[in-house]
Amino acid sequence: MYPASKKKTYENMNHFFEKADFLLDNVYRCLSFFHKHKETLQLWIHERIKNQYNRNTELVYYDVTNYYFEIDEQDEMRRKGVSKEHRPDPIVQMGLFMDTDGIPITYGLFPGNAPDKTTLIPMLGRIQHAYSLGRVIVVADKGMTTGDNIWYTLSAGNGYVLSYSIRGADQKFKDYVLDEKEYTDKGNDFKIKSRLYPREISVTTVNGKKMKKTVDEKQVIFYSTKYALKTKQDRASALEKARDLIKNPAKYNKSTSYGAAKYVKNLTFNSETGEMLESARQSLIFDEEKLREEEKLDGYYAIITSEYKESSEKIIEMYRGLWKIEESFRVTKSDFESRSVYLSLQEHTEAHFLTCFIALVIVRILEHRMQGKYSVTAMLESLSKASCSHIQGNYYLFDYYDAILTNIGKELNIDFGKRCMQLGEIKKILREVKKG
Repeated sequence: MYPASKKKTYENMNHFFEKADFLLDNVYRCLSFFHKHKETLQLWIHERIKNQYNRNTELVYYDVTNYYFEIDEQDEMRRKGVSKEHRPDPIVQMGLFMDTDGIPITYGLFPGNAPDKTTLIPMLGRIQHAYSLGRVIVVADKGMTTGDNIWYTLSAGNGYVLSYSIRGADQKFKDYVLDEKEYTDKGNDFKIKSRLYPREISVTTVNGKKMKKTVDEKQVIFYSTKYALKTKQDRASALEKARDLIKNPAKYNKSTSYGAAKYVKNLTFNSETGEMLESARQSLIFDEEKLREEEKLDGYYAIITSEYKESSEKIIEMYRGLWKIEESFRVTKSDFESRSVYLSLQEHTEAHFLTCFIALVIVRILEHRMQGKYSVTAMLESLSKASCSHIQGNYYLFDYYDAILTNIGKELNIDFGKRCMQLGEIKKILREVKKG
């Protein structure tokens, strides 16, 4: 509820009700302790959630994001890579598994230059072995849709529900998508079709060679007018930027032209400096053909899955649950302020993300117990205001109360509505919470 750097948290420790007596060095030393036990702690948390909340892991969601570090030098873990915020700073990749209730299961950290697609196999192998999950269906976005990931998933006896890039597919697949035959109108400008189709994938062998394999999968295609409008809106800023780039090429380099470059012909950069070549500035042309080709596919979405017995509607429903993990990343980056990270030792960095993971688990459990009635941001805001000030003697005044606190209090058996409480009452609440 009060995210801050380790140093800032230490400086603020007198703001919290329970008095603590420790040094800043103790905070940093405990990070090494957390790192030592991070795997055991994640597994322990998983077992508790499984027992208390009947965790369902038949369907697991996986996604990857990255966090930047405001440092100049790179090391083994903090490497420059493809930043989600398009920043030039070194980053660390995080892969996260989540259950069907949106509660995180486990996470893993990877070097910043590791492609997203390379993180699934080690994460899936670890989670199945250590967490004894049995058969799972992995749900992920198109960044994970590679031949190696699909073949590994199937070889381990699991299934998959993955988005599939229509724009990156071959012409035969695009023609199938655009063919109006077999679509079923579901109302509200939404239509859907599917087929069972043997697809050839490329798999890397143990000796590094590529071999072709065929997988029998169900392909689900749907069209949504809302999705088409959103795609056009998302593209609008890139188009505006592309046209400005053509008019004012001196303003842009390889980094700042991100998103717009694909709509500009003859655009070339210096491979070392990233600056636009002087010879290219006079020949820039807007790529109308590229835009027209993209617009044809606006509103269409493709999902591929091993679960061919499931209905198309069910497959789409399974895939849509992925938004929860994307929201979890937003929560860690905004509400928990987990970036940027200023720690220098790798084990301290690992421990930092462990604390963020635990905070995310706790708030997702609370959200689950509240049956999704309130957003994480709203709950954190109300809880952070549930503070008190000392009046006199053993009495403390609580000056904030709202509907969110009312309902959280009912669920957790804590009366947030009492304006005045004695020290003994407050300590009793804290004891009961720690027992839980």
